[in-house]
Amino acid sequence: MSPPRYDLVLRNALVIDGTGAAPYRGEVALAGDRIALVGAAGLVAPGDAARELDIAGRAVSPGFIDAHTHDDRIVLDAPDMLPKVSQGVTTVVAGNCGISLAPVTFAGEPPPPMNLLGGRKAYAFPRFANYAAAVRETTPGVNVAALVGHSALRLATMDDVSRKASEREIGAMRDLADEAMENGAIGFSSGLFYLTNKAADADEVVAVAARFAEHGGVYATHMRDEFDNVVDSLAETFLTAERAHIPVVVSHHKCAGPRNWGRTQETLPLIAAAAGRHPVSLDAYPYEAGSTVLREDLVTDEYRIMIAWSAPHPEVTGLDLTDIATAWGLGLPETARRLQPAGAIYFQMDEADVRRVLAFPLTMIGSDGLPHDRHPHPRLWGTFPRVLGRYARELGLFPLETAVHKMTGMPAKTFRLAGRGRIAPGFFADLVVFDPETVADRATYEKPTEMSAGIEHVFVNGRLSWSAGETTVKRAGRLIGGRA
Repeated sequence: MSPPRYDLVLRNALVIDGTGAAPYRGEVALAGDRIALVGAAGLVAPGDAARELDIAGRAVSPGFIDAHTHDDRIVLDAPDMLPKVSQGVTTVVAGNCGISLAPVTFAGEPPPPMNLLGGRKAYAFPRFANYAAAVRETTPGVNVAALVGHSALRLATMDDVSRKASEREIGAMRDLADEAMENGAIGFSSGLFYLTNKAADADEVVAVAARFAEHGGVYATHMRDEFDNVVDSLAETFLTAERAHIPVVVSHHKCAGPRNWGRTQETLPLIAAAAGRHPVSLDAYPYEAGSTVLREDLVTDEYRIMIAWSAPHPEVTGLDLTDIATAWGLGLPETARRLQPAGAIYFQMDEADVRRVLAFPLTMIGSDGLPHDRHPHPRLWGTFPRVLGRYARELGLFPLETAVHKMTGMPAKTFRLAGRGRIAPGFFADLVVFDPETVADRATYEKPTEMSAGIEHVFVNGRLSWSAGETTVKRAGRLIGGRA
């Protein structure tokens, strides 16, 4: 008797293949770390697979690709990656917003926003190759596709990041870009909104981005302004990418602040027009609140601000800034100063804008979760089931296959992740089995670490890594993309 040709076959599945095509009933066979066969029911004969899993009434799709994360350090410190795997995420795109763990180290504590990834000891990687080796040695629960942050490059090469970089310093950044791309990075990110990156003008960004472009990299940007000057920032983004000859991703697109609510009706046509002449895409998360470090220039009483963490006052974690100010008998600015260093959740968006951005054809899904926060934004645990459950099933914002495409095939193509994001023979067996009728997020702003419902099995590189009800992960992740 000949041995089985396949390691596993998923029977009676609703196959959602990641391309945006309509789902169909069929089965998927795995051999090693790859998908070996996809087709109609009965294609795999009894006995042709070592194991069978009947998933009648369930969907199987490519594993979700989180297009925007700050998971650089958590994949090393808590490598099971349960907040992501339990959502069906099998790949994270790290190093966004100009913030990356490599290639930079610090003698003292890292400045904001670099402290979102941890303290001085977290930054142990003077070259990207050091970080790549750490990921490989750790074997995290998810695949890691890593961008290199502009703030990290500036802090590694400049004595004063409050000014534009000199030609020599730009040259040093470009050398670090070469090293990173040669060792498995997928591209470049900027965070022009942040003080560590803000002084860089368009010429500096172009010069650095162009070096990543020479290696086939991608550029993602947290723009200078998502508030009143959002249109000007979009124009700068498009021109920068065109000059550098690099595809660009507009990070967590929003029109922030009540004065700008509704302006996605203005910005999205601009993005569509730019995409007609140059590769442009964007990512978004399905919530009305964002989260980052607590910044005095963002402190206002126009919208709610919740404290995610505070180094000197951990006891106020999870409380609203206005309530803390009232209890302390202080104004909001002074309260914010006393909480520093700190992080916050800002309720600065309008739901109609959120829906408009999510439905936009060029939008990928990214959680933008901050895994080191004491009281994180619920997007860290709930983003992907929320899109499937609330926005696709309940609100009908788009069909299920469109939601899956935004989480799989689209980010795989955008970030040039070969062999990922589709259910097709020869592709890596990153798969998620879920119940389309019950999948939903449970994490809330008050209880942000609640595990989602309806995600039943997750496969990473052909290995069954997690099933519903489990609290440990059989880790099989890799550094992917670039030359990894």
